[in-house]
Amino acid sequence: MEAQGEYQRLEDFEEDSPPGEEELLVHVTEGLQDSWHHIKNLDNFFTKIYHFHQKNGFTCMMLSDIFELVQFLFVVTFTTFLLCCVDYDVLFANRPLNHSHPGGVAPDRSKVTLPDAVLPAPQCAQRIQASGWIIFLLVMAAVFWLYRLVKVLCSLLSYWEIRTFYIKALNIPSEGLCNYSWQEVQERLILLQRQQQMCVHKKELTELDIYHRILRFKNYTVAMINKSLLPVHFRLPLLGSVVFLTQGLKYNLELLLFWGPGSLFQNKWSLRPQCKRAGARRELARRLARAMVLLGLANLLLCPCVLVWQLLYAFFSYAEVIKREPGSLGARRWSLYGRHYLRHFNELNHELQARLSRGYKPATKYMNSFTSPLLTVLAKNIGFFAGSILAVLIVLTVYDEDVLTVQHILTAITLLGLVVTLARSFIPDEHTVWCPEQLLQRVLAHVHYMPDHWQGNASRSETRSEMAQLFQYKAVFILEELLSPILTPLILIFALPTRALDIVDFFRNFTVEVVGVGDICSFAQLDVRNHGNPQWLSAGQTEASVYQQAENGKTELSLMHFAITNPRWQPPPQSELFLSQLKEKVQQDAATAPPAQCILAEGPLGASLLSDDSAAAPEGLLASVLARPILSASGLVARDRHFAQPCSTASAAASVLASLASPLPGRARGPPADSPGCHSDRLLPEERSCRW
Repeated sequence: MEAQGEYQRLEDFEEDSPPGEEELLVHVTEGLQDSWHHIKNLDNFFTKIYHFHQKNGFTCMMLSDIFELVQFLFVVTFTTFLLCCVDYDVLFANRPLNHSHPGGVAPDRSKVTLPDAVLPAPQCAQRIQASGWIIFLLVMAAVFWLYRLVKVLCSLLSYWEIRTFYIKALNIPSEGLCNYSWQEVQERLILLQRQQQMCVHKKELTELDIYHRILRFKNYTVAMINKSLLPVHFRLPLLGSVVFLTQGLKYNLELLLFWGPGSLFQNKWSLRPQCKRAGARRELARRLARAMVLLGLANLLLCPCVLVWQLLYAFFSYAEVIKREPGSLGARRWSLYGRHYLRHFNELNHELQARLSRGYKPATKYMNSFTSPLLTVLAKNIGFFAGSILAVLIVLTVYDEDVLTVQHILTAITLLGLVVTLARSFIPDEHTVWCPEQLLQRVLAHVHYMPDHWQGNASRSETRSEMAQLFQYKAVFILEELLSPILTPLILIFALPTRALDIVDFFRNFTVEVVGVGDICSFAQLDVRNHGNPQWLSAGQTEASVYQQAENGKTELSLMHFAITNPRWQPPPQSELFLSQLKEKVQQDAATAPPAQCILAEGPLGASLLSDDSAAAPEGLLASVLARPILSASGLVARDRHFAQPCSTASAAASVLASLASPLPGRARGPPADSPGCHSDRLLPEERSCRW
């Protein structure tokens, strides 16, 4: 793909010098100058402040890191013990020999105890030494554990420094950290900058500056997913279209592009100079493709070690849960690809998690609305046969507990119970009636994004299959992570190098240098003129070509989300114009329409938007707009005309859009006192008396 744009440098009126120096000075109160006068990396500094808040302070972070080390040590030692220090012939009563007694003579008893099956220490050590493969894995595990130990010790020192900063600079005590929201912490950071000139390279600190530094690399990844640049979509025989993005593949992509040796970034805040020159694009693409292949080969060499660890960790993590709750594998979770596809630009982890958590139940109901008649028939009959045998075994056990001593009887009961539970999960509730269109609208109210071809096709199996790529079974997630050590090297070697030139062009064309902040993804500027979608904007508001515009209105939705989440933030002029015109348009259309609460209460999204866990959330604005988009002049295209309400759809968004001009907390949840009543299950009895 030929270059369609050039690297840009943006001058910020608030900033007077670039952050390219190796050391950034931070000034705090006089008593802290010895500890906080010198910050080398503001990205790490703000990221640590954010993680310290989200992970609930020093004690929780310290214990998490320590237990992570202990957990790794336990998995390695316990697995080695099971492989080399247990005599399974004795454990399974095939050979009555007791290794734990002198002379190897077992005491005179009929039952075998656990100590009887444990090999003596010398024999255990001999079996370990006799296996070169086990010794190799133990050495690799020891090296990795020591590396993690050093990293944890350094992290603990960093945690303590951040704790000191919270207490002395932000005046937030450790025991009261949970009482402060991130917005309150952020306000104190901004205030500290104004009072103490905390960063000498910037006079004013804005909310967007903090988000840019915390999410610098994340915004690039979200943009590449939005532009379908990364090779995560594959078409396989029998399976059709699949999406594959795992933690291992994501880690390797970040290593290649952001922070690894030879990556496109020369430090945390600046691209390499050659990445900014169009003439060097092909040479840089060749080097990047070569690095991808080499990294893929390295992953291939480490595949056995990583695969063994993945298998062991999955077994110890999920075996007990599967035995206790077999249906847990049938539960769903937002896939890693889904979390990137649905993420706004400049959206922090806790904001994304809160939004997806609100959409979890509607998404589950939508996916459960699809049933397979064939699977239902098979499940009923399999459940009948397995349940019948299980019932007989249980009755025999109740009649005489000696039945439990029969070989493999407990195994049979456990497996039959698992089969019955799984079979029941495929049998739908006969008394439940679903409306896929309305359920998908409820999902959209919280996740904010869906492909255009889903409109009016919510009941089609193709739509469900694509939704399953975003909202996958936990069993699929586990399987993907287990296959990741095998498939990730293949993707790095064969699929990713073909995108090297496109990736190089992307970083040059969609990177801007903001003085005082560094190189950031231009989409993160929330600039509707350069990256807006014409379907979402009035004529003349955007100059973006198809290549430059974000897909699915992500720029506009991200702008709305950020403006609501940070009401004190001053958007760029063009973005502010977009928000002002949006508010003006819906307020004009709402003048002759019923209150927004009535529309939402009667609509398919009423329960979702007016429930206690979502009515007061900032996403109520986006949910309202997406539930009933306003006219095309404002840029919001109707998603579901079949279920349109019999009144002006703009009024649904009018009252919540007003929150752009006023703080969200303290907002009334119900309709105004002088508004007509609305029929809703969530209204008080006296409010149900009238229906419009």
